[in-house]
Amino acid sequence: MGAVGLQTYIWNNNIKSTLLLLGFPLLLLAMVYAFVLLLMGFGYLPSDVPPGALMLQFAPMAIGAAALWFVIAYFSYQTIIDASTGAHPVSRQELPRVYNLLENLAISRGMKTPTLRLIDTDAMNAFATGLHEGQYSVTVTSGLLDALDDQELEAVLAHEMTHVINRDVRLMVIASIFAGVITLLAQIIYRSIMWSSWTGGGDRRRRSGAGLFIIVALVVAAIGWVLALVIKMAISRRREYVADAGAVELTKNPDAMISALQKISGHSQIHAPSSVRSMFLDDDEGVMSFFATHPPISKRIDALVRYAGGVARESVAVVEPAATSPAVPHPDAPLTGEEGPWGRRPGPWG
Repeated sequence: MGAVGLQTYIWNNNIKSTLLLLGFPLLLLAMVYAFVLLLMGFGYLPSDVPPGALMLQFAPMAIGAAALWFVIAYFSYQTIIDASTGAHPVSRQELPRVYNLLENLAISRGMKTPTLRLIDTDAMNAFATGLHEGQYSVTVTSGLLDALDDQELEAVLAHEMTHVINRDVRLMVIASIFAGVITLLAQIIYRSIMWSSWTGGGDRRRRSGAGLFIIVALVVAAIGWVLALVIKMAISRRREYVADAGAVELTKNPDAMISALQKISGHSQIHAPSSVRSMFLDDDEGVMSFFATHPPISKRIDALVRYAGGVARESVAVVEPAATSPAVPHPDAPLTGEEGPWGRRPGPWG
């Protein structure tokens, strides 16, 4: 049954995302299984013992190491993100225009104002981070502030506030940590195989006839790595449509969100780890749509036009602030319930 209304879609989305996250422990066990096969192939473990039994022996150690990694990342994630992006906190005195807009949005939802951070770059982007009240942070780039007028900037900040309200930021941090664990294990398995092949070391006699173990280990590791990326990317893509809708709900101005996305399109690239880019307002570094962290901006704009009653202008000035027209239902907006990225709705916002 399709989701009805924005809030119902958010609940439905949270359930699906939780189910996706449950796949990470299973992937971790699969990576342990691949590592066991690798050790059996190299002759470090007996080949006459069932791999599943050996996996159960190694699983507690792997789970313990993953838990330690999770604890460290949980408490130091903001420092890691700041170091990888060059973000730094700014005060109201430094950026009164942005801080006031962010504070007004927070007050409208009865929330504590998130910490404001800035990245000094010409790229146009923004993202939110945080795990609980008092830790939330919204980061914007100087290029974004220079290009957007107040209404467009408010829409972008509302988009990020929606991620905070819906607890998307917490989910993405946890998903990124789990994906990092899987990716590290996959790299260890792959590099071990490549190093062994390159050096030709070890007892070849002992390893003769065990090549199948190594091949299976490599295949399992590759599948686990790909699935970890796909799950993390799917979680991110799914939530961008909801955040765009939430921005319209907060500002009542779909045209501003559309105009902001039009200006940002093609100018959002920031060099950062993939786990951080998945949190961005937009990421245009995806090689294939299957692995893209975000849906194309064109599709997001189409959704805002069709289901939020916005109007997309053919050209948008990037330097000169453009006046934002009132939110008027688009002539093509559906008047009856129609399936869209936010579920079935009886009208543009009815």
